[in-house]
Amino acid sequence: MKALIPDEVARTGPPAFDSWVAARGPALLRLAYVLTGNAADAEDVVQDALSRALPRWERIVQADDVDAYVKRMVVNAHTSWWRRFRRRESPSSSVQPGGTVAGPGDGPAHDERQRLWAACRALPEAQRTAVVLRYYEQLEYDEIAALTGVAEGTVRSRVSRGLAVLRAGYGADGGGFDE
Repeated sequence: MKALIPDEVARTGPPAFDSWVAARGPALLRLAYVLTGNAADAEDVVQDALSRALPRWERIVQADDVDAYVKRMVVNAHTSWWRRFRRRESPSSSVQPGGTVAGPGDGPAHDERQRLWAACRALPEAQRTAVVLRYYEQLEYDEIAALTGVAEGTVRSRVSRGLAVLRAGYGADGGGFDE
């Protein structure tokens, strides 16, 4: 479901929370999965964001872009979740070479996905969020800045540094990571 523009809101009315979640929930889960790295944490993050959105839904549907508003809530919920998690445990500073990432298929392509996912998980949180929003969600830098609440220049820097780390992890050829 695309974001409603004001004329469409006047004709159709604001989307009901349940129907909006049914249409956009899977995309929110995919975003949260890429941010968190596992399905259970992704579900928790989305549930947290949606539980905060429900009581405010009448105000949220007044926003110019409902999807962007709720995506920002998911990113913020993930940041809050990550901060709580970080206080409880100290994450590993490096990727363990034997680690695996769940994913469909096997063979060389699957191995590359595992390697890429492990490299993404090793990025600092802010860089991983910026890279995910830029390349997975295919958002522009200004949209990422609006979602994360930082300056566009900061987003560009985070994406650039994140890509540099990913390229370094894939050797001199960069493994196909191009801006």
